[in-house]
Amino acid sequence: MMTFDWSQFGIVTGASLAGVVILLAITAAIGFSIGRHNVVDVTWGLGFVVIAAITAVLGNGDLWRRLLVLVLIGAWGLRLASSMFRRSRGKGEDPRYEKLLDDAGGNRALTAITKIYATQGPALWFVSLPLQVSSVAHGTLWYLAVIGVVVWIVGVTFETVGDLQMDRFKADSSNKGTVMDKGLWRYTRHPNYFGDACVWWGTFLVCMTFWPTVVTFLSPIAMTYFLVFATGARLLERHMEQRPGYKEYQQRTSYFIPLPPKKS
Repeated sequence: MMTFDWSQFGIVTGASLAGVVILLAITAAIGFSIGRHNVVDVTWGLGFVVIAAITAVLGNGDLWRRLLVLVLIGAWGLRLASSMFRRSRGKGEDPRYEKLLDDAGGNRALTAITKIYATQGPALWFVSLPLQVSSVAHGTLWYLAVIGVVVWIVGVTFETVGDLQMDRFKADSSNKGTVMDKGLWRYTRHPNYFGDACVWWGTFLVCMTFWPTVVTFLSPIAMTYFLVFATGARLLERHMEQRPGYKEYQQRTSYFIPLPPKKS
């Protein structure tokens, strides 16, 4: 039988939002102190880990699901945060944030707070709604959970392998100025973003308990939109299009979903 505790959901979602606000406030303080705001990219993965921990502790729904979600999101979020930390360590500001601050004009500090940090909170809260809702729900749909774990594994594999392949490519000085089109990058121009989308669709399936979890399908849709059109692949494409050979790469390689490359 499916049951849902609305009062406990209020506690869980309120605590999740508070945890995110505190984490982002700490991140903003660090960003201003070191003079670069790309530290928020590290916090993105950590924010979901914080929410997963809160839902596991404060939720009163099925214990197995709360623990499984904590393991899945914990493994994904910590890997992503550590990867972003390694990539940004010792480097300057991310060009995306620099352009955002330059284009906005006026008070750069206020722009950073409102356009970089404040926007992360609602996004973290909304995308994590399946975690929050399922943590106070009872009712096992084990077959969807199994499918969800499989999709999650596919996603994490694409993210991890894609990042490793790109890191090795960049570490080879002979590749400077060229386009990465080997490994998973031969089948999709954004294997890491595709993997990220799979992680959240898989997590949604793990969290599914019919009503009201089913209505949180908007969360993985929103995450996929961010990855494909808003802050992910689309912005990166605009930056990469200026690189020699990238337009040819675009013509033969799938934009998002992995597909065999087109013959030239």
